[in-house]
Amino acid sequence: MNLDDKDLFLDAMSDVTPLKDCASIHWMKPPAASAQRAHPDEQQLDNPLLRGYLEIIPCNMPLEYKAEGIQQGVLDKLRLGKYSLDASLNLLRQPVENCRQSLWRFLCEAEKDSLRNLLIIHGKGRDNEAHANIVRSYLARWLQQFDQVQAFCMAQPQHGGGGACYVGLRKSARAREENRERHAKHSR
Repeated sequence: MNLDDKDLFLDAMSDVTPLKDCASIHWMKPPAASAQRAHPDEQQLDNPLLRGYLEIIPCNMPLEYKAEGIQQGVLDKLRLGKYSLDASLNLLRQPVENCRQSLWRFLCEAEKDSLRNLLIIHGKGRDNEAHANIVRSYLARWLQQFDQVQAFCMAQPQHGGGGACYVGLRKSARAREENRERHAKHSR
């Protein structure tokens, strides 16, 4: 930006005043018309993960989610880090839109490869409006949009603690079929 452009910009912005009392809200683009849970098998040209108004999750509140019908024991084992990790995604210091796109691609690949247990590193902010906490709050929203996500929770300290989360995915159709075949052989 040259000096003339900067002067023009400052002149144009001279009467702009900051919005009041919206520190806990982060706006991007308006939400998509279809707010249903996403399924990566659907051939969609656009990433359906919601953008727009965001309710910030306080830093001191751990992320935790269990889909309907999932037993508490699954979440407990996930929280304790008892499942071996299949893959991880690092979202540290990335713009929110990059995080949204990366997460979409990551979960599509995880489902395609029949992965079950993931680690997502989002970072840990010092206050509620920190970038890492905004990404963390979006992550909590986005993960619940995926049909294959059965649970997620804060990671153990050795995997990032409050700056990361474990994500448990449902078994793929292929994995369920292999499981049925394996159990059928044992019952004969």
